Amino acid sequence: MGELDAGTTDVAEALLLDAALENIPYGFCVWSPQFRLVMWNKNYREFYGFSEDAIKKGMTLEEVVHLSHRLGNHPGQSPDAFYETYTSDLLSNRGGMRTKSQEVVYGGRIVETAHVYSDKLGWVVTHEDVTDEIQMSETVQKRKLELERQNIRLDAAVNNISIGLCMMDAKGRLVICNEPYARIYNLPENFVRPGAQLEDILGHLFDEGMSAGGAREDYIVWRRAVIAKREYGKNIHELNGRIILMQHHPMKDGGWVSTHEDITEQRQNEARIHHLARHDALTDLPNRAEFLEEMARTEAGLKRGEMAAVLYIDLDHFKAVNDTLGHAVGDEVIKQAAVRLWGTTRESDLLARLGGDEFALLLRPIESADAAARIADRIIKAMGAPMNIKGQQIEIGASVGIAVGPGDGLTTDTLVKNADLALYKAKSEGRSTYHFFEAGMDAELQQRRLIEAGLRLALSRNEFRLVYQPLLGLAENRVTCVEALLRWDFEGRTVSPAEFVPVAEDTGLISAIGQWVLNEACATAASWPKSVRIAVNLSPVQFRQRDLVTQVRRALSNARLDPSRLELEITESLLLTDSESTLKALHELRAMGVRISMDDFGTGYSSLSYLRSFPFDKIKIDRSFIRDLASRADSQAIIRAVIGLGQSLGMSTTVEGVETEEQLSLVRAQGVSEVQGFLFLLPFPTRHWQTCSTPKLPWPRPPEPDARPALRPTAVNRDKGTHGRRSRRRGAGGADLRHRRKPQ
Repeated sequence: MGELDAGTTDVAEALLLDAALENIPYGFCVWSPQFRLVMWNKNYREFYGFSEDAIKKGMTLEEVVHLSHRLGNHPGQSPDAFYETYTSDLLSNRGGMRTKSQEVVYGGRIVETAHVYSDKLGWVVTHEDVTDEIQMSETVQKRKLELERQNIRLDAAVNNISIGLCMMDAKGRLVICNEPYARIYNLPENFVRPGAQLEDILGHLFDEGMSAGGAREDYIVWRRAVIAKREYGKNIHELNGRIILMQHHPMKDGGWVSTHEDITEQRQNEARIHHLARHDALTDLPNRAEFLEEMARTEAGLKRGEMAAVLYIDLDHFKAVNDTLGHAVGDEVIKQAAVRLWGTTRESDLLARLGGDEFALLLRPIESADAAARIADRIIKAMGAPMNIKGQQIEIGASVGIAVGPGDGLTTDTLVKNADLALYKAKSEGRSTYHFFEAGMDAELQQRRLIEAGLRLALSRNEFRLVYQPLLGLAENRVTCVEALLRWDFEGRTVSPAEFVPVAEDTGLISAIGQWVLNEACATAASWPKSVRIAVNLSPVQFRQRDLVTQVRRALSNARLDPSRLELEITESLLLTDSESTLKALHELRAMGVRISMDDFGTGYSSLSYLRSFPFDKIKIDRSFIRDLASRADSQAIIRAVIGLGQSLGMSTTVEGVETEEQLSLVRAQGVSEVQGFLFLLPFPTRHWQTCSTPKLPWPRPPEPDARPALRPTAVNRDKGTHGRRSRRRGAGGADLRHRRKPQ
């Protein structure tokens, strides 16, 4: 057995400690901070099969590991791998904590090790064979308790634990205590000397402000009862704002060991973790889980007829802020929004952040639905005011959906669902408004789900088709380009692109649909006169695909179509993020010879700035400027300015929505390059191309040959010229794959 360098320590005490360590029922060893063996006992050697002369004081840990491996220990691991893992565990445990692990030794036995670090000694390691205990859970629990008690005595002997420890004899007199014990209670010297009475120590602590949740005498009576029963006991008390866990461990001789641990920070961390689990990290508002639990507690009142309202709140245009200014600014917007929303609530209300830019507000109690409407109105006004964040003036807004119980539901699930449906309605009606839940909204949601399910099978069922609408070159006096428009025939009806394109974009199905449109349009245009180009709309979602340029090149190659005959139409919303990858793709497409056109010019965020970011071949002036062209001088001025701008930048211009001879005359006079609208022709299927390929202006307006009944008749054929407004959501190749998404 190695000998511990006693220094000035009394030799007799060292021998006594040595004898005690030899007789404890588990292995014991000490590794110096330099990983050299300092001391060990017989059980340690026997656990690993070391002969008495195989290990010596001063051996390195690496030498012992290689010796152990040769004896059959740690099967399945190389000695180098075990050494690296074990030393890493030791080095990471130098804060005074006891760390446990298990090892497999020869014969398949399992040894549990526990090590603790001491600045003076190094790592004190205990080893116990726990094979049988693992197989017998009851035995394991008893053995672990006994091991913990033995470890406490061992740690007390070497004064190497971070918790306070003291040992009392059967008469309640102090035998020994360690420094953490004295430090936790800030005990004077006379109370840490051997022989100090327990009741004197407790009296001093109560005089210093100790509180155990009851009177002083109650705690002393409890402590005496625990000592008399000779049972394990545990108590939590406070002293000067600190929380201390005291545990009583009886010994066979009638004495006991007590441990004292300052768990103030642990309790604070537990409270913090509990808070974080129920609150949003960014705003510190309750999160979805907390909100739903509070909602569940409200159900009883709803069943008694008490009124409560759920408001679902969604920030308008938030996605545009996030995409253009970055997530750091977006986070600040969320924080300021939370503060403003909080300012609109009452003390009894519950405001929560559900995630992203979605919030929820529980109003309880309320006297009428008008109260919910007033708060919703305050929210909209508060969120409509500009925010100043890092020098940026940001304007967003809020849309609110309201469900009022018990009329709109008696359960959490029903009210939350109905508030969400009402929010969807508010957003669809123009945003920055609120809407109450109404019967029938669920039917709209079911209709959307029906559309989504149908779209997933539409390509495989060949339900899509393209129709074509010409663009007339005024200088050439002929058709110069034809725009491909998407139609979907679903369950015997033609579904409006305004209805299915947003769903396709939200679900990601638009990518496959857009690819089909591109292939079909190029293949069809290949049979047309070479002087006629084909125009295909692209959705911003398609630009998220890394292989978009490859798809376009493949479609042209398969159709044997000259790239100069293909026009790809995008809207400026694609350029909102000023994405490097998007601009790279546009430049690659243009380098191939493909023409790039900006559609719906003048209706977006900042059209002129986007003309600087990319050299477009064409500008398409939105039909909203044409509708009142004959009667409004400002519309004429805008048309004149845009056409002049296009000419200055070397870009051709197209005017959409020409429906009257007067409109045609006015835009012709301003020098527009092309016109498109129902004055000339409705969209037609490809089989009718030969009958109208070289018309002279003005072009007659025949009916669309294969027009079909629509799911929503008022939205059918609202493409590039019709009486009434054209939908912003057209669809792939005319259904406008670049669909102007709801700003987030």
